[in-house]
Amino acid sequence: MSPATKDAKRPAKKRRNAVHREPRAVAALHLLSDAEMRRIAGKIFKLSDADETEVEIGVVSDALTRFANNTIHQNVAEQVLTVSVRTVLDGRTARATTNKTDDDSLRRVVAASKSLARSQPRIPGLLPMPGPQKYGKVARYFENTAYATPADRARAVARVAELAEKNKQTAAGIFTTGVTQSAIVNTKGLFASHRQTRAEFSITILESDSSGWAKANAPDLGRIDPDALARSASEKSAASRNPSEAAPGRWTVILEPAAVLDLVGFLFYDFAGTAVKDQRSCFNKRMGKRVMGENITLHDDVFHPLQSGAPFDGEGMPRQQVLLVDKGIPSNLVYARATAKKMKAKPTGHGMPLPNDYGEAPMNLVFGGGNSSVDDMVRSTERGVLVTRLWYIREVDPYEKVLTGMTRDGTFLVQDGRVAGGIRNFRFNQSILEMLSNVELLGPAVRAAGEESFEMVVPPMKVNNFHFSEVTKF
Repeated sequence: MSPATKDAKRPAKKRRNAVHREPRAVAALHLLSDAEMRRIAGKIFKLSDADETEVEIGVVSDALTRFANNTIHQNVAEQVLTVSVRTVLDGRTARATTNKTDDDSLRRVVAASKSLARSQPRIPGLLPMPGPQKYGKVARYFENTAYATPADRARAVARVAELAEKNKQTAAGIFTTGVTQSAIVNTKGLFASHRQTRAEFSITILESDSSGWAKANAPDLGRIDPDALARSASEKSAASRNPSEAAPGRWTVILEPAAVLDLVGFLFYDFAGTAVKDQRSCFNKRMGKRVMGENITLHDDVFHPLQSGAPFDGEGMPRQQVLLVDKGIPSNLVYARATAKKMKAKPTGHGMPLPNDYGEAPMNLVFGGGNSSVDDMVRSTERGVLVTRLWYIREVDPYEKVLTGMTRDGTFLVQDGRVAGGIRNFRFNQSILEMLSNVELLGPAVRAAGEESFEMVVPPMKVNNFHFSEVTKF
């Protein structure tokens, strides 16, 4: 029995005391106060004689417990500080970065930024840095996540490993907790800061010819339930034993939220004003036209309770809620300040740190949901495929948004309103615009975590005529 398993079997009172006896894990976390970040920026401003100077300060503190073969095999932690300085000289701009805050390092990073700026071409119409802004409030910092210890994570891993061993299965995955903080300060008086925590648990349960998977991500560790995720992955692995083979073709498909996420996530940059202006968006010549089903509505909303992220963008501008798709019709785009000026629109607070070639992107996508559970979708399906997750997704046709990839870790045949058993995985070749035109049922939207896209709020979907092009060999 591993030490982690033994620890998990201690009485609850003793386990709680074990957490209290780990002051070093708590002391290791050092975050910067707003006053400290202002002080660092102030020192940089005194060292810079550029026309304008901007300072971005970031702290990332991450701890990860990795397990495989029902045993923890890696426990790591790191804390990284970055100080990035952007200077503007006669219409030219550049950025340099350091990970130190002593006077000599700050002097060198300012000099490097100015030297780089002088070597750049002038940017026509380079906008002045913004002044002070007002931001909406978000609460995404949780002490229980920030100060989670290796023992806390180990106890959870011990329980899921014990479950796997009991079921004669093999578990592998990660459990990570951490904190990020960021600030943007400039010589025009702007100051924006944000602090948030992050917890993530991912597990794959393996058998000789089957597997199951589950994953969750949230700012609040209390919203992560490793035991429930492990049970789900274990049940999927057991239910997909001895997979049969189904013929490729057009199928009715029930996509769980993680599968939906990794498909629709490929749309996020198509809503950028820069992408449309440069004719690189699948919505070129389609804005204002119905290209999805009437049951599809999509917002970008950093203030949604299931979202994460700062209430300001990479330039320090306030993020706005934007209705991107209204009942199947792409209705609005997001804009950085410079893009908005070029396209005669209003900035929406979705810019990236300057200088960059991307312009902007919506990073807090929220799909409207419905009232049908996955079980409801299964019961309403005469013959179809239930998909847990997808992987190795690649774009085939950017304008029609055709993607290819494979199912993985829990693919099931649905027959006469019930899950009939596991089937071999499929490769798909599917237009996402076509898929979103064929959505028959939607479930409640949840915060989903996948592997091919960042976290979003998406519902499970029942989709008609989903194209599976071939069967894989596993």
